[in-house]
Amino acid sequence: MWMKNSLTYDKIDGIPCVKCILAKTSQVNGGSSVGALGEGLRRYQKQGFCSFHTPGHKGRQEFFNDLDFLGFDLTELPGLDMFHAPSGIIAKAQKRAAEIFGAEETFFLINGGTVGNQAMFLTLEDTASKRVIVERSSHRSVMAALVLSGLRPEYLRPTIHPDFNLALGFDVEKQGIPWQEVAACHVTYPSYYGTAFNLNQLLDERMRWGFNTPILVDQAHGSHYLGPLFPPSALKLGADLVLHSSHKTLSSLTQSAMLHVQGSRVSRTRLRQSLELLQSSSPSYLLLVSLERAGEFALDGGRWECLQEEVENLHRQVESSFRILSAKDVGTYGIHTIDWSKILINTLSLGISAPRCVEYLRKNFGIEPELWDEENILFMLGIGNTPGDIQRLTKSLESLAKFAHSASRVESEKRVKNKRFRIPPPPQLVLSPRNAFFASKRQIPLKESLGQIVGETISPYPPGVPIIVMGEQMTGEVLGALLTAGEGRWQGWDGFKSQTIWIVEER
Repeated sequence: MWMKNSLTYDKIDGIPCVKCILAKTSQVNGGSSVGALGEGLRRYQKQGFCSFHTPGHKGRQEFFNDLDFLGFDLTELPGLDMFHAPSGIIAKAQKRAAEIFGAEETFFLINGGTVGNQAMFLTLEDTASKRVIVERSSHRSVMAALVLSGLRPEYLRPTIHPDFNLALGFDVEKQGIPWQEVAACHVTYPSYYGTAFNLNQLLDERMRWGFNTPILVDQAHGSHYLGPLFPPSALKLGADLVLHSSHKTLSSLTQSAMLHVQGSRVSRTRLRQSLELLQSSSPSYLLLVSLERAGEFALDGGRWECLQEEVENLHRQVESSFRILSAKDVGTYGIHTIDWSKILINTLSLGISAPRCVEYLRKNFGIEPELWDEENILFMLGIGNTPGDIQRLTKSLESLAKFAHSASRVESEKRVKNKRFRIPPPPQLVLSPRNAFFASKRQIPLKESLGQIVGETISPYPPGVPIIVMGEQMTGEVLGALLTAGEGRWQGWDGFKSQTIWIVEER
């Protein structure tokens, strides 16, 4: 027996047994070594929610059979290759992923899709103009990429859909992109909600004008775009760099993603250097092997075919009760294509708010959506969902409609409409996001900020479109919107509760 701290542990071949140590540790901690975080996860799991949120594997063991989670939690050891200079098993896995998704070269990401967006900007070489085209409704990691790279954004303005009050697309022809003046054009395809603008038209415009400007695509929510069931992938259409957040809809583990590259417009050397700068030097082999498996599972289109049939039935059953985004919306408000695996419903016609609807669905049917605001709910399918999951969702929505009609429609609908938040026109950019980030700042009352250069990026979430980006000058429209904003989920607004805001001090 082995003695330490007055405890005894068994030995195997004279060596303390790890499993025995863990068991004894559990006894010391009163029978549980889980802790607050672990206990919270355990309690949540016991509730048995039906997942319509990320990750795409939905907790199904089938994607991880024969995966030894403890045994495979390794680092770069002999025979296991090097993450930032792969030539062995990692290189082989990435090459196979490139074949599956149609890229010339693929890089596995273990710091999420965030580093993919950031690496795109750091990779750019022709940055003499210090300007880049960016969608105003881009993910917050893109705004961080502007800080890291020092590039100044020229924004593509999205079209706000009046029925959903969300940025669901934009018109390429109306943007007037100055191709000859920018280092790159970064776009999101599809949106969080599964809608997509006409990316092919954007690529054709670049070719028609004869420019060599790289087109970078955040396809985080479209990793599953393989085959005829879904819109064409950005790689197939001809984009230069394409990001996949594989964990969102495919079967890889959370925080795993892929960055695909093709063509000669982007330096592969600078891309590797950028990823080495941004990613951990202690890669998780569990994330890496889950990415390898996710590519193979993605080839199984039969999983999605069964889901599509049930989604079509869901639309037929509930479209009379809800405003639901569907193929009928293609061709309107900048929407070119729609991914049926994202189910977006608007609850205004029900007369009760979306948070109240979510409460009903969670409590009575165990349905867990991806996100919601005051009037919209998004249900996101993944490769791990089953037809039974969608049947359960259909029944829950039918029940929700009956429940809502039993409430007072007129008064509650009026309350919901009064809460609708309108995105004002973008303010003028005075400082680049990088210069604004590093500038001296002070916090002042919000009501005194008119004309000041704002030192933080503020976004109502969802839809996640920044109402003002650090480095922009506060306008009357933006100030009015912020002063009248009610309770909600805000990203980046440090002083929401105190009604203060960070501004850049005069130089």
